[in-house]
Formats: sequence, structure tokens, C-alpha cells
Amino acid sequence: MTRTPLRPLARILDARARGENPKAIERENIHKRHEDMKDRARTRAEGRLLVLGLFFFCAFSVVGFRMGMLATSEAQEPVASAPGAAIAMQRANIVDREGRILATNLDTYSVYAQPPLMIDPVAAADQLVAIFPDLEKERLVKDFTGNRKFLWIKKRISPEQKQAVHDIGDPGILFGPREMRLYPNGRLAAHILGGSSFGREGVSAAEVIGVAGVEKQFDDYLRDPANGTKPLQLSLDLTVQAAVEQVLFGGMKIMNAKGASAVLMNAHTGEVISAASLPSFDPNDRPRPPTSGFDPSDSPLFNRYVQGVYELGSVFKIFTAAQAVQLGLVNSNTIIDTSGPMKIGRFPIGEFNGKNYGKISVADVIVHSSNRGTGRLALQIGAQRQQDFLEALGMFDPTPFEIVEAKGGEPLKPKKWGELSTVTISYGHGLSTSPMHLAAGYAAIANGGHYVSPTILRKNGPQYGPRVMSDNAAKQAQNMLRRVVTDGTASFGDVKGYDVAGKTGTADKPKPRGGYYDDKVIATFATFFPAYDPKYVLIVTLDEPSIVAYGEKRRTAGWTAVPVAAELIGRIAPLLGLRPRVEPEAGAAITLTSN
Repeated sequence: MTRTPLRPLARILDARARGENPKAIERENIHKRHEDMKDRARTRAEGRLLVLGLFFFCAFSVVGFRMGMLATSEAQEPVASAPGAAIAMQRANIVDREGRILATNLDTYSVYAQPPLMIDPVAAADQLVAIFPDLEKERLVKDFTGNRKFLWIKKRISPEQKQAVHDIGDPGILFGPREMRLYPNGRLAAHILGGSSFGREGVSAAEVIGVAGVEKQFDDYLRDPANGTKPLQLSLDLTVQAAVEQVLFGGMKIMNAKGASAVLMNAHTGEVISAASLPSFDPNDRPRPPTSGFDPSDSPLFNRYVQGVYELGSVFKIFTAAQAVQLGLVNSNTIIDTSGPMKIGRFPIGEFNGKNYGKISVADVIVHSSNRGTGRLALQIGAQRQQDFLEALGMFDPTPFEIVEAKGGEPLKPKKWGELSTVTISYGHGLSTSPMHLAAGYAAIANGGHYVSPTILRKNGPQYGPRVMSDNAAKQAQNMLRRVVTDGTASFGDVKGYDVAGKTGTADKPKPRGGYYDDKVIATFATFFPAYDPKYVLIVTLDEPSIVAYGEKRRTAGWTAVPVAAELIGRIAPLLGLRPRVEPEAGAAITLTSN
């Protein structure tokens, strides 16, 4: 910048030569210098104001944009003070063996409140109670008018409820997206599926976790994002399951039973095609477990076919006969003396209703269900060999069936296994197992002598485990069980065209503090079909059945569990693709005569 002198010499000399006052030149230059200084100061001030204006414009633009974003987005839950991993919402579907949906996901909403934003808390509480009658108005008003910054109102709501809450119009009542677990078939296969609940939760997402059944057993698989498009395929057949539950429920009511269970298993693959436990529940609205002081079996959550550990009675007799044949001690025609008396120590071994069958074959021991005959076979076998055989059949450990409840089905065996235990266990008393254990044991007889592990997952082809009896022993056992239906205690169990084979079992129900009830039993029918080519095992168990027939009260399995099983087989055999075998009838007797 060039600085102009206040008293330039040339102009001073010129002014003096003309007689002018040189100070006027100095005043003029001072004024001009001041004007230049003002112009520069004004320019700087205008520049600064422009920069400041641009700054404020940008700041207000950012604030306005942020306010707009907040107004159109969901509020964050106040308790989330630290960042965490994203909540994984997706959960794989569960399907039956034919790919039909058993469990899937449904998009829905939750509703929550931020009381500081509410306009009229009392009115909002009134309208919320009208929409959700299970809510308490006093509690809502207290929460809305207190110091709370956030509270859940409902974790899951229907579209109709969402619209009703939206119509309230209070800005402090907000919605969050949810993905809930849906069981479209309601109560069907409830004990297999189990149920689910919410794990980690935020206002914009919730983690779905399994709480029981296969949902919990396979929780890691179902929650893995990599399996989102790969459903978990079960061995269940949805149509068969529906038929089993319908018939079993009707049978339970007719027989006045407290509860019932049924297991249908492929004898060669171990696949459980159907498993039912009654009473049941809806996994979409899973009830809470009962509080202390209740019998666990009174709860609909109790899974009778894996958690129900019972003395199953005479259904165990065929294992004793099969092992005796396997060891070469007898065959089905060997004569056994079932006459009394028979005592083990000071304990007498009697027959049902005091009967005495005398000397009968091993096959007739099973047909007539003789306790003494089975006990004498067991004494020939011996305690150790009996234990080894039952252990090979899986009777000493929880079944490997893939639902979490199966781990709780620990069989109860005697601490001291002497002669008395050997005899009583031979006819199903003194060892408590579940119906699923029994299904695996009968599958070994039906498939020719191989243990198969019960499974809820679909398999391809036979899944034979170790051989537990010879093919000959299994075949003789099959023939004995067929005779039980044609000639013995299960005569009501025959289904025309399907050649049912099986064994009844009626066991007195134990009291909680020891001893047995006189008028309460567990009635079981263990069967496989068709007997000429066994494919499926069916176990039907009724808890405390009682029916009046021919003027008498009947509780035994032959009068209760057997008719229910027969109805089941008649209903499900066609669904399983089994064609009835029709025996040709004799031709009409026609006599030709001549005229």
C-alpha cells in the first residue's frame, strides 16, 4: 500500500509561489487519508459480517436438517447409554418332513411410552386400557405422571391394535418394529416346537430366542444369519400329527384320563413321525410354569412322552422273553411252569386277579401276561445279563431325542439290583422309563434286532445302531406280540388289513411319598404295524384312565389304551402310505346240478 505524505514538497512550494496557505494542503490530505481508512474499515466489517452470516446459515441449516431427521425417525431407548452389537432379528423357519411350515416369523410392532413427551397422560391411559383390557389404569397413570422417561406398554400388538393406539394421537406413545415368532398351526406339535420369547430388546428391534423344545435345542442354528433361508426340517408329518392329536384327545376324554401321550416312530430310521402329549398349550401364547406346590404333570407344559418317567408294567415282558430266546435258554414253544406259589425272599409274586395259568409255553406267557412265568425267565437270565440287555436298549439313560426336555427324562432304576428287582423289572415294575424309551425298545424288535436312536430330524434311509438281539429272537418276539392281539389281552387292538402286534401294560401309579394308589394306573399299549412287515412303532399311554364297561369299572390297558391305539392306527395308516392287506375270502359254495 502506497502512503501519501501529508505535506508534499512540490505542492507546498507551488502553493507558496501562488500565495496560498500550505496548511490547507495538509488538511486536505488528512481528510483524504481518513476517508481511505473509513473505506478500508467498512470493507473489512462487511467481509466479517458476510462470513458470520454464512456461518449462522450453515449452523441453522444443520440444526434444521437434524431436527427433521429426528422428527421422522424412531426415538432411541433412554437406557441404551453405550453402543453394542446389532440385534439379530432373523430366525430360520421350522418345517415338517414335507416342507410345511411349523414355525415362521411375522413382522409386527411394539408400543412404548415416553412420558415427558405426553400431552394428556390420564386420557391416554383411559384409551390404552380400552384397547388392552389386561392393563391397569392406575398403574399407567402412575408411570405416565411420575419420573419415568421410558416404559413398555406392549411388546407385541396386532395391526388393528396398532391403528387404535395410533388414533389416540398422543406424541408420547410410540411404536417400534418387531419380528415375532408365529406358530400357524396353534397347539399342533406344541411340545415338539416348545416356544420362543424375546431376548435382547431395543425400541427398533428384538432378539427372538427359543425357550423350550426344538426352538431351544437348535437355537444356535435357528439364530445363525447364514441359515436364514435354510429351514430346520423335522421328521414330523403335519397331517399325521393332526390326526394323532385329534384321536388321542377324544380317547383321553372317553377314557376319563388325566393325561395322555402317543409316540409314532419309524422302526428303521428312528424318525419320530408324530409325538403328542395332552393336555397341551398354544406356543403362540405359552403359559407360565406352575408355581411350587403343584404336581409337574398337572401343567400343560409337562411333556409326558419324554419327561413322564413311569413304571410301564407288562409291556416290558417281551424284552425278557426276547432276551431268553437270544441267550438260547428257551424258544417260543418252551414250557414254563407259572403255577404258584412263588416267593422272592418274603415277597410273593402273584398274577393279575389271582389267576393260575399252570404250565404254558413262553409264547403263552406273553399272551396271558403271566408275572410268574416272566419272573422265572428272568431268574434264568440273571441280574447282570438283564441289566446289560436293558442298557443296550437305552433304558438307563435319557433318550437322545433332540428336544431339551428329553434330558430331564432320567430313568429311575433300583440302587440294589437283586433277585427281587430282577423279577419285578422283568414285568415292568421297579424300573421307570418314558414312553420314548419304550418306543426305541420296541423298534429294536420290529426292525430285526437293531437299536435305533429316536430323532426329531428327517433322515434318509435306515439308521441302524448296534445289534441288541438276533434276527431269530426278534422274529419270535414279533410273533408272540402278534398273538397278544389275536388271542390275548389286546384283542381290541386289531385293525383289519394292518396286522397289529403289541403288548399291554397296566401299572399302579406310585404315590408322591411312597406306596401305590389302589385306584390309579398308567395304562400303556406298545405296538408296531404291520406285523408281517413292521415299519412303525406306536406307544399310547393314558394317565389314570377309567371307563365303565359291561357294568364294571375298567382301568386296564386292554380296555383303555388299546381301543385308542386301534383307532389311531386305522386313522393314520393310510396317511403313512400303508395299504391294507386284504385276505381273500372263500368263494361262495356253488353246487352244479344237472337237469
